[in-house]
Amino acid sequence: MPRRQQATARQVRLGAELRKLREAAGLKGREAAELLGTDSAQVSQLECGLAGVSEARVRRMAAHYDCTDHELIDALAAMASDRTRGWWEEYRGLLPSSFLDFAELEHHATFLRVVEFMFVPGLLQTEDYARAVFSSRIPELPSEELELRVRHRMQRKVILEGPAPTPYEAVVHEAAFRIRVSGRSTARAQLARLMELAEADHITVRVIPFDLDDFGGTWNAMMLAGGAVPKLDTATRDAPHGTGFVDSEAQLGVFRTLFRRVEAASLDPERSRDFIHRLAKEM
Repeated sequence: MPRRQQATARQVRLGAELRKLREAAGLKGREAAELLGTDSAQVSQLECGLAGVSEARVRRMAAHYDCTDHELIDALAAMASDRTRGWWEEYRGLLPSSFLDFAELEHHATFLRVVEFMFVPGLLQTEDYARAVFSSRIPELPSEELELRVRHRMQRKVILEGPAPTPYEAVVHEAAFRIRVSGRSTARAQLARLMELAEADHITVRVIPFDLDDFGGTWNAMMLAGGAVPKLDTATRDAPHGTGFVDSEAQLGVFRTLFRRVEAASLDPERSRDFIHRLAKEM
């Protein structure tokens, strides 16, 4: 297959998982290339996501690497054979690639768990709220790009609104509900929309109140996206220069622990809905 100019985050992840299998087998790139009948440069490109790989080759690599985790092999083979060109592709060249990678990650996720402290989670935002968030950026975005970002965010909601919606759980600090990114009417409409969404069977919203004792928690927004198997879970975290994707087993364990911690500290879903309802009446 021809060399890609730029790999998506999902393609990079597939390559990284193949590299992990090779390293677990104790093989160098050159040794793997000999087993596969290719050269080390091709193996390197595969592992960087810059070259495509077929389902058959993934299974062949797994066999040469003595991998016996059949569920993982099947999941990697499915990733290799997937040729989905989702709705996000219409934004390629118009928005930063991270926007497309994020939408693709959500599209393939088996579940989503989110923690937010400053803003209502993106998938739960109203259009006016999202526009206000993007409008606060410094330097200001050109009006055309601002509207592209708002439209992209609204389209991401398809995973919650389709016939087979993705299970979604958000743990949100009270601060995110009280910070007015725009006027009172936008804040009221956003809280009303949250209460509607929280009634859905597949959506859970939990609140961390200000008056909670002994809460250190984590003060960084994060998301845990479920993979086809737990080893293919992905975490995202906010960084100074954008959103970073995390897939190492050790760090995924940390993120799972952090989520359980903030979830345990939050109000249960029913009390959270009551809490949001009271906030809305105060607006």
